[in-house]
Amino acid sequence: MAELGKVLLGLGLLLVFVGGLLVFAGRTGLPLGRLPGDFVYRGKHVSVFFPLGTSILISIVLSVIFYLISRFHR
Repeated sequence: MAELGKVLLGLGLLLVFVGGLLVFAGRTGLPLGRLPGDFVYRGKHVSVFFPLGTSILISIVLSVIFYLISRFHR
């Protein structure tokens, strides 16, 4: 049961860290959510937002970070 608590605590800290990064990115004017490839449809009664370009960029950045962590962890 203690291991589950550690995992949940780690995930919580990760969420706080990512949230802080997003707040910081919003204040610095980074165009996350407004990149080419981010689709927005605004109809009469509905709005749909699909951040495909932002998702791909975040995926690439996280892949590089995890690759570097795994290389230095050995």
